[in-house]
Amino acid sequence: MTTTKPSLKDITVAVPRPLPVLLLLDVSGSMAEDGKLAALNTAVRDMLHTFTQEQAGGAEIHVAVLAFSGREARVHVPLKPAREVKFDALEAKGHTPIGSALTLTTQILENRDLVPGRAYRPTVVLVSDGVPTDDWEGPLDRLLSSARASKAVRLALAVGEDADLEVLTRFAGEDHVRRAPEARQLRRFFKFVTMSVTARSRSATPDQVVALPDLGTDDGFDDLDL
Repeated sequence: MTTTKPSLKDITVAVPRPLPVLLLLDVSGSMAEDGKLAALNTAVRDMLHTFTQEQAGGAEIHVAVLAFSGREARVHVPLKPAREVKFDALEAKGHTPIGSALTLTTQILENRDLVPGRAYRPTVVLVSDGVPTDDWEGPLDRLLSSARASKAVRLALAVGEDADLEVLTRFAGEDHVRRAPEARQLRRFFKFVTMSVTARSRSATPDQVVALPDLGTDDGFDDLDL
């Protein structure tokens, strides 16, 4: 009896589909106060550490970190698989150019070399403790009207009492905005986002979004078990 060995054409290797996560992080001067920046750096490191522990199945978590301060946003970590990310601590200085961060986000999500058509629905997280110091309405309108960027899961966190809730609410929607009056709550919010993304990466339907829980009416995090 003759057996036929499979050819290379017969062997198909399943390549995981990217699940992009974009972190839009305010590193203006005010973030250096009250332990906010230290908490943010720790929260991002914890998130990345958890993501690197995930075994790539049908979805592979990719991460980009966009930092905004001074006059414009910059790519602190380019979009790549989480296991390849090397994260350097963020430093705080300057103003709050949220509009620039939104423009950069739209450009990344519309770039099919960075976010291919086979990618799962991206998650975009905006964290800010202040009021925008540049034009943000035009960039937000362009993001929300973009065929690709508008489909992203958008979450926002207002850090402290001075954050502009109007901007964050228009970005993410009222149900997807939370406030963290203290630095410790910033870290707990990031833990929830981490849990949400990892649950999606393991799911048979990664495009299905895990909704933010009802976090209460006071500081918003006392009922979140993370």
